[in-house]
Amino acid sequence: QPLAQNKLTDDTLKYLRQYPGGQVYAPIVGYKPVNIAEVGIERSENEFLSGASDKLFADRVSAMFTGDKAGGGNVVLSIEPKAQEVAWKQLTNNEGNAKKGSAVAIDPRTGAIQALASFPSYDPNPMASHDTKAAAAAYEKLNKDKDKPLLNRALSETYPPGSTFKVIISAAALQNGYEQGTEIPAGSSYTAPGSGAAIRNSGDQSCPGSQVTLKEALTDSCNTGYAQLGVKLGGEKVKKAAQDWGFEQEDLTVGNLEGPGLPVAASRTGEIKNPDGSIDQAGLAQSSIGQKDVRMTTMQGALIAATVANGGKQMRPYLVQQLLSPDRRPIYNANPQTLRTPVNSQVAGDLREMMISVVENGTGKKAKISGFEVGGKTGTAQNAEGADNHGWFVGFAYNDKGEAVSAVCV
Repeated sequence: QPLAQNKLTDDTLKYLRQYPGGQVYAPIVGYKPVNIAEVGIERSENEFLSGASDKLFADRVSAMFTGDKAGGGNVVLSIEPKAQEVAWKQLTNNEGNAKKGSAVAIDPRTGAIQALASFPSYDPNPMASHDTKAAAAAYEKLNKDKDKPLLNRALSETYPPGSTFKVIISAAALQNGYEQGTEIPAGSSYTAPGSGAAIRNSGDQSCPGSQVTLKEALTDSCNTGYAQLGVKLGGEKVKKAAQDWGFEQEDLTVGNLEGPGLPVAASRTGEIKNPDGSIDQAGLAQSSIGQKDVRMTTMQGALIAATVANGGKQMRPYLVQQLLSPDRRPIYNANPQTLRTPVNSQVAGDLREMMISVVENGTGKKAKISGFEVGGKTGTAQNAEGADNHGWFVGFAYNDKGEAVSAVCV
């Protein structure tokens, strides 16, 4: 179904831009107003949609000879409507009654974005009005809303990832001599060197023993185990592991693989050094459980799960599946690209088994889906005092043919 279309009017501007997908698709499609800057795919593919792109030069020349009016191109998105509707419905009717959230689903094999939702959202139609005063007023109302409905929370906002960051710490350990069965120090509490604050596990039954295996630590989301593991690995290895998975990337966009797209905010590990240049051990311990200054986008979370599901190969995410000429001839077809390979297939296989254990035996049991093999990692990150915690889930699903069909972050 069309997500953006033109309606013929009898006013001087002739065509009114309409958005049948409304708030469900607004964070992706954006809007193209008369008097304010366009956003979303409307902005990144504006030249092609308007017919001004070099890709449509031959069509413009042909129109000159035939006397026909040169038309604009058509953009086909990778979004799967059912997945998008489910993502939106789950965000707006969630069990925890959360007032804000986002979700991303990716095909791990290609990088095609299957769903991208941000809540709260907005209806873009009033801002496309030919009544410029009404359009400006609609924008100002949304812009001043304290809940920031114009903000694309899936791409533009970063949050403390909490225990989902333990997947990256696990990867760093597996790349540095650890195995799933390697025992690591745990216990009911841990106080890092130079820190007066003890790190504890969220559940009384979580990691009660002094030693647990790496697999058990992820399955039960053991804070004390991962805090000590991060300190043992060291700050440089932790930061490098995060960078290998995509943290600190400044220039990632999602849109057309050969052109512009929607910018993705850089995920960060933050500073873990003292003023004298030495490693802040207490800060490193907190960072290793996804707290302190670690920040991550929802898109980055989905990429982590997708990379594990795809055997260690991270595909570049994209939204534009095809570009079609005015007469619907294919001008561009997305050709999947490898973005990076943070781990080899053996490490990815270990991470896959560990994340499946989280869903089968640990904190992610609610993510089980009949007929699919599901792996994932839950996360709860503390927010500022008096504010609600951030809840996370990153995961993947394999069908009965063993194909990695989707990776998600909510």
